[in-house]
This record gives sequence, C-alpha cells and structure tokens, in this order.
Amino acid sequence: MISLAMFSSLWRYRGFVAGSIQREFQSKYRNSLLGAAWTVLNPLAMIVVYTVIFSQVMGSRLPGAASPFGYSIYLCAGVLTWGLFAEITTRSQSVFLENANLIKKLQFPRICLPIIVVCNALINFGIIFGLFTLFLALSGNFPGVPFLALFPVLLVLVLLAIGLGMILGVLNVFFRDVGQFFGIVLQFWFWFTPIVYPVNALPAEIRALLVWNPMTAVIGACQTILVRGQAPDWASLLPAALLALGCCALGLQLFRKRAGEMVDEL
Repeated sequence: MISLAMFSSLWRYRGFVAGSIQREFQSKYRNSLLGAAWTVLNPLAMIVVYTVIFSQVMGSRLPGAASPFGYSIYLCAGVLTWGLFAEITTRSQSVFLENANLIKKLQFPRICLPIIVVCNALINFGIIFGLFTLFLALSGNFPGVPFLALFPVLLVLVLLAIGLGMILGVLNVFFRDVGQFFGIVLQFWFWFTPIVYPVNALPAEIRALLVWNPMTAVIGACQTILVRGQAPDWASLLPAALLALGCCALGLQLFRKRAGEMVDEL
C-alpha cells in the first residue's frame, strides 16, 4: 500500500521521525516534577480504580466470566484499546494543521507526520497495556497463548485509525469544521461500541445495528482474548480489516493528490 518511493523516503528521514517522537515524549513531561513517571502513574491509577470500584465496591460481575475481576478486565480491555484508536484518529485529523510552520519551512516527506502520530500513540499504549498485562498476570487472569492473537487484532485497529485519520487530516486542512465534527462523532461512537456494557445486555434490535460499527468486532475481539482467554472470531474481523485497508488506500490517495495544495491552505 505504501509505494517503494514513499518507503524509501521514510527510511531516509528515519532520524527525523525518531527525533520527533523523542521530542514529543520529552516535551509532554518537561515541566513536571515526576516527569515520565506519570506515564506509569496515570494508567496504574485507572486500573486500580476500575478494579477496586467495580469488582470490590460495586461487586459488578460480567455474565459468563468466572473471575471476580471479569468486568474490570472487560472494561480495561475496551477502554485501553479504544484509547489507542481515539488518540491516533484525533491526533491525525489535526496533525497537518498543528505542524503548519514545520511544513512551510522544511522539506521532508509529509507522510512522516502521521507515522510520528502512530508511533507516539503506540508508545503510550505499550506502557499502559504493559501495566495492564502485569495486572492480569499477578491476578491470575493472564489468557496464555491466546494473548498472541491481540497483535493481528491491534494491527487492524491501527490501520483503521490511521486510514481514517489521514482522510480526516487532509479534509480538515480545507474544511476546518471537520475536526470539530469528528470530536462529536467520536463521543457517540464510543457509546455505540460495547465497551462499558456487554453486547448481550442490549435489546436484539440494537444488537443488530452494532454489526455496522467496525469497532464492535475489534473491541469485542480484544475483550474475548483478555476476558475469556479465547481466540476471537476471525471472520467477524474481516469487514473491519477490509474497511481499514480501504481507508488507508483512500487516505494515501487523498494525501498524494492534495499534498501540494495543503501547503497553500495552511
């Protein structure tokens, strides 16, 4: 999907990409007393709150899950993976506007900017999810071999996020309302995805509508792996995977056609 010339350009500017990732990570905690420790403390606090509040205080139980932490794991699995999707799409839809000065002053492959967004999001997700995995292991809920199935599922999620993000990013340069509108859509999209509630809790007519939500299958696959320790239904992920590839293809096509015009609009 990425042409050989584009890949070659990315490789030549790998130092620029790596330096940008490092600078963004450092600037995030530059004036903080605890510095990068916040990357551990924030997700750790979230995991503790979800576990204590839902499992111990509220006594919430997930239907069909044997572990008392079933609902907490279900919730964390959904929230963390959705967070990765939301971060990539939200950052990508504004990445060209945020780097307008850089685009005007320097000559470099503009495709580097979405790549930097994805890499930063994956680093943040890796830290958070690493802590969550440690919690699973310590609580005796690590899924074992099915855990490896997360990698292709997350690949589908990242491709869908970056494809959609690039489309929105290009459109947002020419139509500034796109970013504001997507922020609203993302809020509704979150609640239309089974993250804080199980699918079986919904009426049958509502469950039928969820088929049209590609994130239902992706988030559901992560929850199946982490909560039940089972491989996901790969066939259910096929529509989301095809949509992800289609969004990436459309995003790259829009980017190639409008890259020159974007400089004038910034």
